[in-house]
Amino acid sequence: MADTPHMRLGDIANEAAADQPKPLAGIRVLAIEQMAALPFGTQLLARLGADVVKVESPGTGDSGRGSMPAIDDPDGRRVGATFLRNNLNKRSVTLNLKDPEGVRLCLELAKTADIVCENFKAGTADRLGIGYDAVKAVNPAAIYLSVSGFGNDPASPHIHRAAYAAVVEGMSGIYEYKRLPERPPIVNPVGALGDISSALFGVIGVLAALRHRDATGEGQCVDIAMLDAAVAMTDLVTNFYSMGIAGEAESAVGIIETFAAGEGHFIVQCVREHQFEKLAEVTGNGQWLTDERLATREGWRDHFATVIRPDVERWAAPMTNREAVAALAAEGLAVGESYTPADIVADEHVTARNMLVAMEPPGGGEPVLIPGNPVKLSRMAEGPETRVPWLGEHNGDILGRELGLDAETLADLRERGVIE
Repeated sequence: MADTPHMRLGDIANEAAADQPKPLAGIRVLAIEQMAALPFGTQLLARLGADVVKVESPGTGDSGRGSMPAIDDPDGRRVGATFLRNNLNKRSVTLNLKDPEGVRLCLELAKTADIVCENFKAGTADRLGIGYDAVKAVNPAAIYLSVSGFGNDPASPHIHRAAYAAVVEGMSGIYEYKRLPERPPIVNPVGALGDISSALFGVIGVLAALRHRDATGEGQCVDIAMLDAAVAMTDLVTNFYSMGIAGEAESAVGIIETFAAGEGHFIVQCVREHQFEKLAEVTGNGQWLTDERLATREGWRDHFATVIRPDVERWAAPMTNREAVAALAAEGLAVGESYTPADIVADEHVTARNMLVAMEPPGGGEPVLIPGNPVKLSRMAEGPETRVPWLGEHNGDILGRELGLDAETLADLRERGVIE
């Protein structure tokens, strides 16, 4: 593999805890999933020790495999970035869920699963015959996680609409809240917030349901709507609106801005008066403290562009963003560099915390970097991570060894297009 300072597949961190079982060891997850809103969550469950079996369609697999940019698998099929960053530590089985035999096999796998999860549009799993009622009939103790754009409550007027992260982010109100005058809303300003937040709430729901099952023996359905998750994550939009603020330009929360240094940009969050006084002192702008225009947070807002920004950037002009941050941070101010992608990959914090995992493409070359596990437990080792599965890679292991299908049956299923 090309040289990298980051954690590699197979590496183990926090080795002192390596003799401890992972928290979810022994938990079996059947994940009928695609793209990111669910796969990010099941990858986290796998990192916590669960055995995750991923169900994919024969031929195409998870639609995330078709995203760009991409690498090639050993058979020359494209494997896209969305798939690569959400599917470490899983096993892949292919089942044609439009074929009754594929549905039957899926329900056979569900019988031994602790968690069954899907992220189809609402109603699709039921139509296929793998919805909660069907799973409950064969495994009453199963936890069933459904992640969809608008949930499964028929009271929602949006229930039958398709959704991706950008759709629910826009509907949360955050795009319009952040929109600059005479500019269109910016889509996906922080990546897949709508996906990852849904995945995290799904994991929380599943862990709570497992705890409930420990106490009662009962399974249940966990219903996550991506729009609900986005509303929760963008909480200030609705909260501020109820208090008379419909857009960021109207708010007077303080100074939360980027500033230009001589090289690069840096971020300052200054939302209290004592912080403003310290910012004035460190940047050599003591005159702010006697300027009546800047006596209130509303004044900071109204005179930010004409007074505060130019004064701070004048002070920072001889410095790099790192130097400006060092000077401000030394005085206790909340500041940080506005990193480029290269900056964050090289950051020593990221390396020390194992927050990037390097996966070598099958054909060699530069490793693909995948965000690591941000959940650090003192009694759990990190890793070893295993690479993403190739499409249907574990059909023989799962359908053959675990379900007991012989080679002749598997060959027949393959010929009929039920499996890959």
